[in-house]
Order: sequence, then structure tokens, then C-alpha cells
Amino acid sequence: MSHDYREFRYRSSDGIDLFCREYLSLPARRTVVCLPGLTRNSRDFTDLARHLARRYRVLTPDLRGRGFSGWDANPTNYQPPVYYQDVLKLISEQSRDAVAIIGTSLGGILAMALAATARASIAGIVLNDIGPQIDAGGVARIGQYVGLQTRPGTWPEALAQAKANYGSAYQDLDEAGWLAFAKRSYREDDAGAVVADYDPKIGDALRAAPSTIADMWPVWAALADTPVLAIRGARSDILSSEIVERMAREKPDLERFEVANRGHAPLLDEPGVLPAIDAFLSRVLP
Repeated sequence: MSHDYREFRYRSSDGIDLFCREYLSLPARRTVVCLPGLTRNSRDFTDLARHLARRYRVLTPDLRGRGFSGWDANPTNYQPPVYYQDVLKLISEQSRDAVAIIGTSLGGILAMALAATARASIAGIVLNDIGPQIDAGGVARIGQYVGLQTRPGTWPEALAQAKANYGSAYQDLDEAGWLAFAKRSYREDDAGAVVADYDPKIGDALRAAPSTIADMWPVWAALADTPVLAIRGARSDILSSEIVERMAREKPDLERFEVANRGHAPLLDEPGVLPAIDAFLSRVLP
């Protein structure tokens, strides 16, 4: 428990114990749900959630197999259709009104799917460095390390591993920034050893079925009436500028913001990002 958020648990339809944080500094208003990337967790959104909680109720769940949520004994369940059901259950249990979703990478894939199929529940979505098509090079890069690396064991080793995995994305991050990033990516286990904060079998699921997240243009077409803000890292190898241009051609009201000197994915604390998100949310969650 913290002075500015509470933690709670809920169960998936197949019995997985799932974790979520709720930030609420004002009387209950409209809800924003923040969904993390493939190996990420709710801690990625701590600063953003505290900022948004001045106006909104903010939910930041850990997807199954990450953070403080339970791991799945059947790793074939580490796929978007299963996460979709988990998030839909959270939204249906926690909000009577339509919510906005901020989704990073995998979280954005879930946001698109939810907006396309549960339209009455979704007021608008923010996509952080993800779209209906993913560059194959980026998927291959991620597949080379997710679930395959040795346990760091110590914080200096975890810091070095984080830099090796993400150094090209965050070339201007200082040491304090890297340490904060590592603290969101790793944790100490019961024996005090530092480990990546996700089930390594998530990587096996990605490598076994990458096509499940490769082409969502039909889903994109279903978002014609859904407000969307697309945030892209200018150096992203997941969301190319060509893909964003096609997104805009097919959805002329798409709002866009590009983050300079960032790869996959922007941290959402870069200059101009918060004002863009604030302006978008003020329109979709009046």
C-alpha cells in the first residue's frame, strides 16, 4: 500500500490471480487503464499514473506472468486473446462508464482489440509505439533475448543487461534514468537474487506464434469511430513511419505525436508527451 495508490487482486476467468494498482487522488471520476508491454509491468506507469490521477482514476494492471500477477502453468496462454479476456474482466468489474486505455506495445494491441470489439466500454485509446502492423525486424530483435538471458543476480548486472537490451532505444538516458528503468524491469526474489520480473516462458510463446500479433489492419478498420492518439518513437523498429502514414490514411482523424531520439518504446516522460496525452484525454473523457 502507498499513500497515493492502493493495490488489489482479481481473478481471471481461468483462475489466475491478477494484480492491479489504482491511483485516485480525487473523488472518483472517469477511468484510465494503462496496459504495459510484452515483458513490462504496472511500475512502468507510476509517474504517468500519478500525473493523471489529478483528474482521473487510473488502473495499472500487471498482465499474467508479469510483476505481481500469477504465472500461468500453461505457457501457451501467453497470447493476446487471453490477455484480452483478463483486461476485459478488469474493466467490466471496475468501471460502469467507458474508459480510456493507454497501451504500450502489447498493451496497445490489447487496446485496439478492446476498442474494436467492446466499443461501448472504450472511450478512446493511446497507442504507445504500436500499430496494426509490426516491423519484422523489431519482433526478431525482441525474440532474441526475451526469456533467454541468464538471471542477473545483482543490480549492477541487471543494469548492464537492461542497457544491452534497450540501449539503442534510450541513447540519451543518464545513469539515474537507467537505474530507475532497471528497478521497473527486475526485482529481488525470495533469496535476494535479482531476476527479470516476468515468466521466461513468455519468450517461448512469442517465438512459437509471432504471427498472432503481426497483422491487425482489419481491427484498425473497425476503429473508424474510436478516438486514437498514436505515439511513436522516432527510431522505433516496431512502428515504422510508413505504418503510421497508412494508419492516418485509413483513419483521417488519427492524432499523432512523434518522440525524438527514442526507439521502442517511449517512456512517456519525454518533452511534449504529457501535454499530448492530457489534451487527448480531456476530449475523450470530458
